[in-house]
Amino acid sequence: MRAVTTSRTVTHVRTSVDGIRFAFGTLTVLPVRVTRWDRGAARAGMLAAPVAGLVVGLASAAAGGLFWLLGAGPLLAAVASAAVPAVLTRGLHLDGLADTADGLGSGRPAEDALRIMKQSDIGPFGVITLLFVLFAQVAAVHELYAAGGWAHGAAGAVTAGVVARLALTLASRASVPAARPEGLGAVVAGTVPVRPALAVTALVLAAAAGAGAALDSPYGALRHAVAVVVALVAAQWLLGRCVRRFGGVTGDVFGAVEETALTVTLVVLTFG
Repeated sequence: MRAVTTSRTVTHVRTSVDGIRFAFGTLTVLPVRVTRWDRGAARAGMLAAPVAGLVVGLASAAAGGLFWLLGAGPLLAAVASAAVPAVLTRGLHLDGLADTADGLGSGRPAEDALRIMKQSDIGPFGVITLLFVLFAQVAAVHELYAAGGWAHGAAGAVTAGVVARLALTLASRASVPAARPEGLGAVVAGTVPVRPALAVTALVLAAAAGAGAALDSPYGALRHAVAVVVALVAAQWLLGRCVRRFGGVTGDVFGAVEETALTVTLVVLTFG
């Protein structure tokens, strides 16, 4: 009996490590080698996605904080903070956002829309969407730095980074199908059971509220909690729209969901 328990523990630890590798190897450019590329690793990886978001958020906060401490001002600090997530993902999520906007805006049947999304160029819908999303991100972070100082800007960057990847955890839940039989979307779609996804969501929500309370209790806790909820609702609305439009999710849709959650989190944090 002890041997069986030990074996299960070792297997659980290995799966968790493989999941961390999967999360960092697919969601960041950090030099982490993905040792397993199967649905078991994908499940663990998507549950660990907020951990990758935490690292990206901390790097974003550090870059903005450095510019702030050097006296560059809130605007350049905001630009630095907004640039880091793009750099640490090779712009793949932004590219996915643009491709999804082109697919949704094309008005074509699902098969044709998916083909448009696979093309290497970016159409007018994608360009316009990228323009306004990046402007919104920079403007929101600028407002956080200008109104609350470095601490508020840093907290916003970290919270947004985590919530953006949490949206991917929820987008990978068991009820969400893949639109194509190949690609990252097909590997991760439908892998995450609902209960673990909700448990991770509750953990992130509590952590965000705690961070907000540390900045401005109790109003800060409420504002951060509301930002998490509104961002996830917006991301899930987009996810549902894409599933109905394309018949499921793709890697591009995951990128669009992530960028939507990131942007909405930052914008809501500026309210009040």
